[in-house]
Amino acid sequence: MKRLALAAAVMTCGLLTAGIARADQLIEQYDAYIGEDDLYNSSGARLTQPWQVIRQDRANYHRFNIRQRGDQGDGFFASARNRDLAERMISRGTITRQAARALVRGNCSIHVEIYRGSGGDYIDVTVY
Repeated sequence: MKRLALAAAVMTCGLLTAGIARADQLIEQYDAYIGEDDLYNSSGARLTQPWQVIRQDRANYHRFNIRQRGDQGDGFFASARNRDLAERMISRGTITRQAARALVRGNCSIHVEIYRGSGGDYIDVTVY
């Protein structure tokens, strides 16, 4: 039973292990620089969660035309509806605790991979 729960948890995180493979499709990927403008919402409140920062970065890029050197475009988050899904997508995907902390601090570069999976769309985030 424990093994089954662990396998389910690993699959939920988008990992491959012990013969368990996901047939998920990479939809898109992009790189972005998380600057000061990405750390605050439109009302000026400081963001505290990685998904909030990613959502704001994409809103800045697509809606407000606020871009930093290193920001790349993407078609997926051009949609406000898709940006609204960022929290759910990051919870289904992968990001290390260290990467999440760096993302919330800002002044870092990220690589985002957007996947379509049987359990719904998700994102994997790497800070570099």
